[in-house]
Amino acid sequence: MYVGAQIGNPSDEDLLFLRQMGVEHVDVSVGRGLGIEEDGHWHADEVMRLRERIESFGLKLVSMHLPLTSGGIERQVWPNIMLGTPERDRDIENVQKCIEAAAKAGVPQLLYNLAILPVVRTPYRTVGRGGVTYSHFDYEELKDDPPLPFAPVSADDAWERITYFIERVIPVAEEFKVRMGCHQHDPGMPPGKGYRGVERVLGGLEGVKRFIELSPSPYHGLNFCQGTISEMCTSPEQVYEAIRYFGNRKKIFWVHFRNIRGGFLKFDEVFPDEGDIDMVRALRTYKEVGYDGVLVPDHVPRSGLDTAWGHRARAFCFGYIKALIQAVESET
Repeated sequence: MYVGAQIGNPSDEDLLFLRQMGVEHVDVSVGRGLGIEEDGHWHADEVMRLRERIESFGLKLVSMHLPLTSGGIERQVWPNIMLGTPERDRDIENVQKCIEAAAKAGVPQLLYNLAILPVVRTPYRTVGRGGVTYSHFDYEELKDDPPLPFAPVSADDAWERITYFIERVIPVAEEFKVRMGCHQHDPGMPPGKGYRGVERVLGGLEGVKRFIELSPSPYHGLNFCQGTISEMCTSPEQVYEAIRYFGNRKKIFWVHFRNIRGGFLKFDEVFPDEGDIDMVRALRTYKEVGYDGVLVPDHVPRSGLDTAWGHRARAFCFGYIKALIQAVESET
């Protein structure tokens, strides 16, 4: 297993920082770059230039984020996929071309979201140790927010759109041998109620299980966000069992190694050493199922002493993960 990083449009200073922290494997999100603005999809030569730049810092570009983001449908480059409009075929064709471009540039994995809602949190943050602040969610405080303009989106609507996408994209991923890891809906919402008129079908364990069954391809799997999985659960035991369930099926392609305090419908995102999940036990479970991929920090706490990206907090998380990997992998 390896400690890694996810970063958007990194500066040279960012890349140097990652290498100094012992990171080798990176996932980069470029938003509307690499040809998206001009043609709606990536160009292989521009992806190759990005890869060469990353590698010049002693790093490996092992994954990239498609511009199917967790930022909400209003910020999507290809919104029609999850809105289910007739234009979705054009958007899916652009996804297929991005897969081909990644393969030609030697990038073996793409991560993505199939979400209408953004990551949902309360507008205020919780104060933690030393004055850092934690992202906070409490469904009771947000449940009466008004429906979105394109609501309602039922569970059946969501599954039709997700299935339509998977049936057309995974065969192309298999052809070009590019693994596709989908992130879960963050956070999960009550089934049958959802949030703002939108059901979150990938916000519960049964939904994630159904998702991986949409295709038997080894190129169809998960950007497994341990934090989001924890947000679906009512006890830590369910988290370890989820790692075991998806890991034994070789559907964990990438791990967001994040801890929370709380659980379903109410939680704070905290440092990895102070949450409710036993991170040592979690990592031992990844080892047990044979996971040999990357674990990255995710949604780190904020500090007024830090940069906007959170270099201080990320440095702590990189060191924590790296040491934990060394300790667990040394066990017989």
